[in-house]
Amino acid sequence: MENAPLSHLEQRLIAHLQVIYPSLDNKDLAAKCLATFNLDPSTESPRPHRNLWEQSDIMLITYADTLRRKEEAPLETLHKFVKSKLSDCISAVHLLPFFPYSSDDGFSVMDYTTVNPSCGRWADVVNLSKDFKVMGDLVINHCSSRSMWFENYKAGVEPGASFFYEADPNADLSAVVRPRTSPLLREIQTKNGEKHVWCTFSHDQIDLNFENPVVLLEFLRIIRLYLEKGIRWFRLDAVAFLWKIPGTSCINLPQTHEIIRLLRLMIEHYAPDSVIITETNIPNQENLTYFGNANEAHLIYNFSLPPLLINSLVTGNSSHLKQWLMSMTPAQQGTTYLNFLASHDGIGLRPTEGLLSEWELETLINTMKRFGGKISSRTTPQGEAKPYEINISLWNALSGSALHGPDKWQFARFLCAAGVMMALEGVPAFYIHSLFGTENDLERVDNTGQFRSINRHIWDMEDLDHVLNTPTHHQKVFQSVTKLIQIRRAQPAFHPNATQYVLHMGENLFAFWRQSLDRRQSLFAVYNMTDQPQNFNLSELNLIATDDWTDLVSEQVYEDHLGKVTLMPYQFVWLANKKSKLKSS
Repeated sequence: MENAPLSHLEQRLIAHLQVIYPSLDNKDLAAKCLATFNLDPSTESPRPHRNLWEQSDIMLITYADTLRRKEEAPLETLHKFVKSKLSDCISAVHLLPFFPYSSDDGFSVMDYTTVNPSCGRWADVVNLSKDFKVMGDLVINHCSSRSMWFENYKAGVEPGASFFYEADPNADLSAVVRPRTSPLLREIQTKNGEKHVWCTFSHDQIDLNFENPVVLLEFLRIIRLYLEKGIRWFRLDAVAFLWKIPGTSCINLPQTHEIIRLLRLMIEHYAPDSVIITETNIPNQENLTYFGNANEAHLIYNFSLPPLLINSLVTGNSSHLKQWLMSMTPAQQGTTYLNFLASHDGIGLRPTEGLLSEWELETLINTMKRFGGKISSRTTPQGEAKPYEINISLWNALSGSALHGPDKWQFARFLCAAGVMMALEGVPAFYIHSLFGTENDLERVDNTGQFRSINRHIWDMEDLDHVLNTPTHHQKVFQSVTKLIQIRRAQPAFHPNATQYVLHMGENLFAFWRQSLDRRQSLFAVYNMTDQPQNFNLSELNLIATDDWTDLVSEQVYEDHLGKVTLMPYQFVWLANKKSKLKSS
């Protein structure tokens, strides 16, 4: 038996391990990986290049405790709300970290295997997974300084004593790419003397050492637990920083990509319907590398979309947005983009590098400050503080223009942004506050001292029910956005992998063409990005003369295929030749 030929799965696993750990006995390590995951080596590989999504897939991004009702577990409250109010809109729920934590609203995990009792129980996650796809956060780069692992590290016992990345404080670490301004290393007194541990994000978030294969095995156990609890979509948080080599940038290193390939190999053999999403808030061309050759992330966050779209809507100029979209190659079958406009984090500015000039970026930042936003910084290799992200709610970010400030077009601008995001190639993801038009929570910022808290409002369900059932902008946003989602979910031309071409209609209009995979439905999406009426001629779209064309948003039928269309400020059309309705489940 010792000389039995290796299975295809074993061969692939060993190949990945050989890149990551070239000096180890990787045949033995591969056996440990398979045993940890309880995988039979003979398990067949899933068919490659499968699209595990369709046009009806829409994701909700939320903390487990964003919605709270007295004497009810927040996870239960969330489940009830999504099932009763969003079942015809949402197919997947991204639960931001719901584990015991010490800081950063969950991203400083103390225990990866336990649900925070203040949120609920594992049973609540399992129940949610029965009605919706659930995406869980795998906070893989670091854990809390108050975790048992780190307590063990200080005491010199396992598990934990060898789990964290140490560095020489005298080493040249000037090339390391930083997302924060805090010192990279933290001095710690341990049983074995003074040590300096690596802290990419904060001194409460200690980076894990994946040079130790035991750390990899530990995370395989964690992932298997999540799979057993019904989680099928995995968000790899801050994964770009995973591997460190002093003297390099310590970001996007080959070993990091190889670990992602290994995790995907294991996860999709355990559950072929699983999906991996990489969260890499970095310049656009670097971000695209996380598709690999359709063997790394199934989806990557479209990080350049939020700042570029917001910039276009507040300046009235779509040139940079259009140029960026033209540079985005169509994703291979089996991969696609995760499109979003807001999240629990701020609006990342690194993804604008090479896309917006310094002057344009400064104008955007100043505009967002004018609308109540805050600016978080990072430290460059030269030791300079540089804007890293804008912290602001999407509702406030779109409250006016760069030239004139707040105006009467806030709602129209907000809906236009949602309309762009929903129509682009990829899977749309709505941060829960973008469904309600939640405003900047400055009181929460004061309470936490963290700028990101501005967009992490906690809704009491009585208050939310009230504003959604009375004539408020919250009600208007919720009703309008959910109606638009329902229209979007029914259109084959909005399949995440449907054909997309950018149209050239001047800087005031942003337009593109989508065509369904079977080529039966064509759809022209045209947006007025300004606060003034804009005209265009239907002859510019080259409509098929024998087809009937209807704007899915207004339901207006366009019989004159050569006629002129006037779009009011921030108005848009989804002009389709075949109108579809979502089939009832």
